Amino acid sequence: MSDQQASVPSPLDDGVRAREDLRSAAMRPVLERQRWWWPAVVVLGAVVVLGVVAWAVQLADGLGVAGYNDQAFWAVYEADLVAFIGVSYGGAVVSAVLRLTKATWRAPLTRIAEATALVTLPVGMLFIVPHLGSPQRIWELAWPPYWNLSSPILWDFFAVSTYLLATAVFFYLPLIADLPVAAERLAGRPGLRARCCRLLYRALGGAHEVSVPRRRLIEGSIGLVAIMVIPMAVSVHSVLSFAFASSSRPGYLETIFPVYFVVAALYSGIALVVLTVAAARRLFHLEAFIHPRHFVRLGFLLVAFGAAYLYLTFTEYLIDGYSGTSGLAAWVRQDLTGRYWVPFWFYFVAAGVVPLVIMMVRRARTMGGVVTAAGLVVGALWVKRLVIVIPPATEPLVRSPLAASGVLTGDWGTYHFTWVPISITLAATAAVPLLLLVLFRFVPILPIAEMEELESYEEELAEAVEITARTPQPSPRGAASRPLIPPASACAPATLTTATTPPGRLGSPPGDVGGLAPGRGVAFGWPR
Repeated sequence: MSDQQASVPSPLDDGVRAREDLRSAAMRPVLERQRWWWPAVVVLGAVVVLGVVAWAVQLADGLGVAGYNDQAFWAVYEADLVAFIGVSYGGAVVSAVLRLTKATWRAPLTRIAEATALVTLPVGMLFIVPHLGSPQRIWELAWPPYWNLSSPILWDFFAVSTYLLATAVFFYLPLIADLPVAAERLAGRPGLRARCCRLLYRALGGAHEVSVPRRRLIEGSIGLVAIMVIPMAVSVHSVLSFAFASSSRPGYLETIFPVYFVVAALYSGIALVVLTVAAARRLFHLEAFIHPRHFVRLGFLLVAFGAAYLYLTFTEYLIDGYSGTSGLAAWVRQDLTGRYWVPFWFYFVAAGVVPLVIMMVRRARTMGGVVTAAGLVVGALWVKRLVIVIPPATEPLVRSPLAASGVLTGDWGTYHFTWVPISITLAATAAVPLLLLVLFRFVPILPIAEMEELESYEEELAEAVEITARTPQPSPRGAASRPLIPPASACAPATLTTATTPPGRLGSPPGDVGGLAPGRGVAFGWPR
């Protein structure tokens, strides 16, 4: 063998090198602590502590220090509750939909998206605590003798708690196949954290790599949970909207609210996934696995839900304004041209028009453009939640026929922001990246087994196509004699050429229609 032939790397060497690069990148946040990690944790932790201090002040002095009064009984805490629970749906639902549709480009994004859903949902649930005047009685939600089955708040608690459990299971199942690999990477490393991580990995994932039958069982369980997550997400935010829609106030009494809230949750949730993926790509150097095309495809999903949300907004205001009733007409006028026109039109432009324009213009349809649109959507939809919550809560219930709008001038209540709700909101916002940074210090940031399996499928399919192209085909006697469907004998497994899975890589199980059966010369029913 000549030196030139010996220097050519074999496909097996390329596969081993690609697998090593993937595992190193996935374990980088666990094995290496970047220089910015501790400063980021300290700053984010300080913001969280400030929020705890603000809540302690509110406990001592009452809800009045948060800007609440008799004419504004719902405000920023309810908007935060809806916003944070809403953005948690994006990660889980997007991952579930992409898994069910077999979108292969999803693989580098699923772990980050599912982790985002896992940390934002409990943060959003905690916003019910500062809203309560007597938070020490929150335990009554979980104690049956105190249940009020006619209250939408109780059913919302049940729905969100169930969804939190499903989200945790949905995050854990794909992690099972990666934990033995993570334990192997930590083998021989000193330190208490490394030993604790190895014990945790072996307890949750086992001591050996997942076998093919167990992998197929896990994949079936993931598919089942993915099917369950989607209706759960729809039901949870629908029930959350009942707390508003079941009231008698104009602006809250909306039959469109269940659909409106679900679409808004998915819209803002996809935007948060885009921001989280972009930050993880930059901070942990995942450029080789997360490409600009991932952001463009997420951008198309973002625009689809954005267009639906704009349509629902137009429908809501059109119906309420066209009805001509004094309460609804006054509420629409206050939003569009009254005291709340600035936040409303900011949302309309920033979260409605700008993302559509970015995705319509080819030059702006880049990774930076999609990230910019996602940032605008997350911020503007939080403002939109304020527009949904505050105006009806400050609207007077006693009306006068003397004014043209049916409401006396100056009768509308007011809500003013103070440092207390601002600090608590910022603390919740800082808690999300803080929890993600801590979480990815213990678990791989990329789904190792899933990406290796999808890569092996693609390599085997490409190899099958290449061999088929090199195989001489008999010239047809005529166009009319060529069968459109191959006979049954043509789909029999060929025995002359075999393909084996490289060592250490999880290939397709025998008979799997999604890939090439190991040890056989057939791909998708066609002989090679």
